[in-house]
Amino acid sequence: MSATTLATRRLARPTVRVWWRDAAGLTAWASVLFVVALWVSGRGVQDLGSDFFTSAGRLTGLLSADLLLLQLLLMARIPWVERSYGQDELARRHRIAGFASIALLAAHLVLITLGYAATDRSGVLGEAWTLVTTYPGMLLAAAGTAALGMVAVTSVRAARRRLRYESWHLLHLYAYLGAGLALPHQLWTGADFTASPVATAFWWTAYATAAGAVLVFRVARPLWLNARHRLVVEQVVPEGRGVVSVYLRGRALDRLPVAAGQFFVWRFADGPGWTRGKPFSLSAAPDGYGLRISAKDLGPGSRRLATLAPGTRAFFEGPYGRLTATVRKGRKIALFASGIGITPLRALLEELPYRPGEAVLFQRAGRQADLLFRRELEDLAASRGIRIHYLLGRRSRDRASWLPAGYAPVPDEQVLRHLVPDIADHDVYVCGPDAWTGAVLGSARRAGVPADRVHCERFAW
Repeated sequence: MSATTLATRRLARPTVRVWWRDAAGLTAWASVLFVVALWVSGRGVQDLGSDFFTSAGRLTGLLSADLLLLQLLLMARIPWVERSYGQDELARRHRIAGFASIALLAAHLVLITLGYAATDRSGVLGEAWTLVTTYPGMLLAAAGTAALGMVAVTSVRAARRRLRYESWHLLHLYAYLGAGLALPHQLWTGADFTASPVATAFWWTAYATAAGAVLVFRVARPLWLNARHRLVVEQVVPEGRGVVSVYLRGRALDRLPVAAGQFFVWRFADGPGWTRGKPFSLSAAPDGYGLRISAKDLGPGSRRLATLAPGTRAFFEGPYGRLTATVRKGRKIALFASGIGITPLRALLEELPYRPGEAVLFQRAGRQADLLFRRELEDLAASRGIRIHYLLGRRSRDRASWLPAGYAPVPDEQVLRHLVPDIADHDVYVCGPDAWTGAVLGSARRAGVPADRVHCERFAW
């Protein structure tokens, strides 16, 4: 199968239907409302008058458990959900659900302790000790709470900045442990869990769905894909200062469901620490014969790519991301890349269909030597009629801008409209550092680009 035929077949796939996104959102809200309804049917409202703390504690505990399961589903890598929302949006919703769940869990612990202490006419600390040490499943629940608390603390933005991605990812896996340890407590002492056949069926279904999604899409599917395709390193090629490309080959790659613009989480069996996954985008359109990823030396995970030997086994999870042809609304495209952010956009320029003059690329770098894939991009420009604007020079210190300091006297959106007068008719793809990406998005909006034509993924974690 030729690369052209393969690309055409991929682009002919139907886009993910909007109703998947709507159905997922409605299901999540319905579960929250159903949990509240279960609490109401169990005399939750009536009990507020006679035992406010215990009744309110029951409600916060139920909502916390439901949100905990929802956040596991959000990051279970369910393909059609992931393609509907994209990793950035899923990560944002996952954080909101996670912090809300932890806050409700803390409220549950405080309220239940206060309620039981008032009923038993005992001290709060003594009652807390009694609950943990004598009630069935509470020691396990306490351990689960500690695990979830650690995940929450390391998810705070300030903490994430101090952690390597690999360390953060490993710590984040304790969320599964926390959710699992909470189940015995709900079974043995959670009256709302077993209050009625409907409640029991709901909670067992919710736990089974979350556990099943994690096992199928985070464990079974990656194992199956790796066994099927058996990727190995073919060669490692330097691309520029601190940047290398890794070429991979494998079996039946024409059947790997991947498109330009997507990324995988990679592990290379090259020695100690190889089990720590690291996300890297494809830097060339998949052609059915091999894959290419490119990375800059930004830490141990990316640095070790330069030392990979041919034949090293590569393990992957994915593909992930929706920075692909499926989100495109029109014919014209404008791509904005800064630094190593050129990798998915370089692949998109190779795969997307467009006529000469319908594609424009803005590539930001400090100097000429830092421009990545320049020869490849100029070959594409010559063969497919792409306009390329290199944005070279130091950053502006006076304002947040995606342009070099030399453009400072002119508003960013004015420069954009000057270089691409019909920018509002383009689909805008953006990849680069957070602050730079934010500046591009702001300029595009002010220049009149509709929100549904702006596409970016920040690879947030």
